[in-house]
Amino acid sequence: MPDTVPPQLRSSACPHDCPSTCALEVEVHGGTRIGTLRGAEANSYTAGVICSKVARYAERIHHPDRMTHPLLRTGPRGSGQFRRIGWDEALDRAAEAFLDTTRRHGAESVWPYYYAGTMGLVQRDGINRLRHELGYSRQINTICTRTCISGWTAGVGRVAGPDPREMAVADLVVMWGGNPVNTQVNVMTHITRARKERGAKLVVIDPYRTGTAKVADLHLSVRPGTDAALACAVMHIAFRDGHADRAYMERYADDPAALESHVAARTPQWAAAITGLTVEEIEGFAKLYCQTPRAYIRTGYGFTRSRNGSAALHAVTCLPTVTGKWAHEGGGAFWSNRAIYHWDKTLIEGLDMVDTRVRELDMSRIGAVLTGDRRDLGAGPTVNAMLIQNTNPVTVAPDSNKVRRGFLRDDLFTVVHEQFMTETARLADLVLPATMFMEHDDLYQAGGHGHIQIGPKLVAPPGECRSNHEVLQGLAGRLGATHRAYAMTAREILDETLRVSGWPDADAVERNRWHDAQPDFAASHFVNGFGHADGKFHFRADWAAIGANHAAMSSLPDHIEVIDAATDERPFRLVAAPARGFLNSTFTETPGARRREVRPTLLVHPADAARLGIADGSPVRLGNARGEVVLHAAIAEGAQPGVIVAESTWPHADHIGGVGINALTSDEPALPAGGAVFHDTAVWLRAEAATLQIAAE
Repeated sequence: MPDTVPPQLRSSACPHDCPSTCALEVEVHGGTRIGTLRGAEANSYTAGVICSKVARYAERIHHPDRMTHPLLRTGPRGSGQFRRIGWDEALDRAAEAFLDTTRRHGAESVWPYYYAGTMGLVQRDGINRLRHELGYSRQINTICTRTCISGWTAGVGRVAGPDPREMAVADLVVMWGGNPVNTQVNVMTHITRARKERGAKLVVIDPYRTGTAKVADLHLSVRPGTDAALACAVMHIAFRDGHADRAYMERYADDPAALESHVAARTPQWAAAITGLTVEEIEGFAKLYCQTPRAYIRTGYGFTRSRNGSAALHAVTCLPTVTGKWAHEGGGAFWSNRAIYHWDKTLIEGLDMVDTRVRELDMSRIGAVLTGDRRDLGAGPTVNAMLIQNTNPVTVAPDSNKVRRGFLRDDLFTVVHEQFMTETARLADLVLPATMFMEHDDLYQAGGHGHIQIGPKLVAPPGECRSNHEVLQGLAGRLGATHRAYAMTAREILDETLRVSGWPDADAVERNRWHDAQPDFAASHFVNGFGHADGKFHFRADWAAIGANHAAMSSLPDHIEVIDAATDERPFRLVAAPARGFLNSTFTETPGARRREVRPTLLVHPADAARLGIADGSPVRLGNARGEVVLHAAIAEGAQPGVIVAESTWPHADHIGGVGINALTSDEPALPAGGAVFHDTAVWLRAEAATLQIAAE
């Protein structure tokens, strides 16, 4: 019979790796199923708008291929041969493997590995509590934000900035190195309002014509890895043409005289040769930016995913300082608000048990770690056991052929706690079924705005799925971990964390649906000083204080020639950009997202396609020393010749030949403190045999 009981409308927050952290309204049917998801109209940032991925979340949470029972591998790694077991047996086996590994090799040979499959603070970060109490190897979180943090703090000193809602009152929004149409849809909501109400202009700086660039007033298609050169040229023009706000710099910046002297040689002609833009494009953008007081630079993550990405972001943050735009509502620059929350995460992460003598391993270098690279392992033991939550490194980590080789080791015991049979789960010894965000309680902060939210449990999970916290509770008792958080519910942990961090308690946040933590104008715009001890914005970056690998860097903003430059052997620069339908490897299982993305595709400039004999829709092969990948070409203008773009991280199995795009990306750390360099890759490219096209069809 049809369901005649109307659904409940419940509040939640999107948990996925997106700065928007959208406030949601969810239709709940009978406590077991969800219906439509909408953005909360009352939330001043979400403003009723969410991405199509999350709007179709019923496809994902009720997907027939969800993991619902613990599985034990019975065949060779990667064979897909598993048998169902009970939770007690699964946890017993996992604990015994971790205990045995610790007895034989030491605690550092166990490496809990996690990231941002959920952005909830309790469920995502609780794995660190187990790590710290038991002395397992620590993790350096480099795969997403490391270069951004380095570049932003070099100048600004504190990861915060003007209220993102101020984009709606800007007269110019510069989207630098991001594609919010695909990745942060709410940014477009506020930009659209500014364009309608104020006639604001939108400028997009990106190597290719993204969905955001297609609707912009101006698209500057820079070569990958050259953003700092453009920023330096704009500073040159600001000083040259009298647009530098000398009074502002005198009060708020460390060494404007040195900067002015330094950028005197960074002319538009110099930048044009590096970026591939014309002098006229650079001059035109500089004039527009310099002459618009309410100019808001919204930086993305994309242009920092390069060996010189931190230097590039530092150079971009210098622009509103030279021109004094931080002083204006709707002006300045913004990357993330992470510093405004002042969390005390002692309870969540077990920070009262951290031993800094325990080694740290770089998560982006997981392939090198698992294949025994001593540059990563140091004098410590090899990694012989892993617990993996919230991430799928076999698909999403750089140099994925090396990552796969590491996971194929016979002496590595791997436990993967997952929602679907990902490529990482397929190589595991134990696979444990995980809940999704509406099936457990959690606490969320936003990066792209200033709201704190709670996502409560709305529906019962299918089968025997357990939350991250529940799995950690089950392992803790078996491993001898006794931290008091294991005796608490997720709700109790998030409530105490809110209170000890100086925020309203869980009941109050949930009753009000969110808490707006955005600081006032003076704090957000650094009226009382920037985040450094001297209160100044630092044109002179102290890179040595940020990371050890700083020798090649300039203290003053500059283009740093350390990228994987095109050569005669590898003449193309590859950008591995986010898709609209997928989020890393999340949503690659949902029918709606797969219909949208169709198949793994490479965008190729018409001139390059003509020269290489590549037809639209035909298979192409690209490669470098790390591997080779086959995709289908889509002939597209909007990038410079020699720049190719692969949107989305498809599973390896969806590619002809079974090798995905991250086989080509390097795990070399960015300067100066590490960070993944997904958009800094030189490759060769050729048309592929027609027989592959037949096989694909």
